[in-house]
Amino acid sequence: MVHILYIEDEKDIGKWVTQNLKEKGYQVKWMQSGERIDQYISTVDIVILDVMLPGLDGFSIGKRIKRENKDLPILMLSARTAVEDKLEGLSFADDYLTKPFHPDELAARIEVLLRRFNKNDDILQLQHLSIHTKDLQIVNQETGEEIQLTGKQYYLFQYFLRHLNQILTKEQLYEGVWGEPYIEGDKTLMVHIRYLREKIEKDPANPTIIETIRGIGYRVKK
Repeated sequence: MVHILYIEDEKDIGKWVTQNLKEKGYQVKWMQSGERIDQYISTVDIVILDVMLPGLDGFSIGKRIKRENKDLPILMLSARTAVEDKLEGLSFADDYLTKPFHPDELAARIEVLLRRFNKNDDILQLQHLSIHTKDLQIVNQETGEEIQLTGKQYYLFQYFLRHLNQILTKEQLYEGVWGEPYIEGDKTLMVHIRYLREKIEKDPANPTIIETIRGIGYRVKK
């Protein structure tokens, strides 16, 4: 699981961003100032940092973090839109996103930085599957064969892995993968899950990886 250190002093924004990132499968440590961050820096994969903070501002904190941790990606998240602010931020940070922003854009930028810094290449063991989470390479350990997924199967399985052990409703899955509201009676999700099970389950008729939670949705357990 990707660990994020998020530094933001505005409580409403902080709560919203933290909740959204956790729903996308990240583990988030939210702090409202740059104090005491040293005890967390060595345990995180990426830092999201606001500029306007009590005490030291985000530019000062970010420069110190980068000076001492060159391989730790930093994403500045600020309401400051002036070119000079962006240039100062990008003089040390790896990306700069201005407020307001869409949460999906934030998640996409996080993923780009994680790939650039090779921070999310963990191997997840899931029953008979060995999964390289960076590029979602899936290997059947019993046969040694790589399992190839189509585009939507890939995104669907990736969404499940970001929400391991969570029960996901049809609405959550459809909106998370297709980016559109779920319409009751639509069989698209069910069909894709059936095809995905045919590739990853030992016995697709009796699935143990993608569980059906009757009346609610689905779950992938580790």
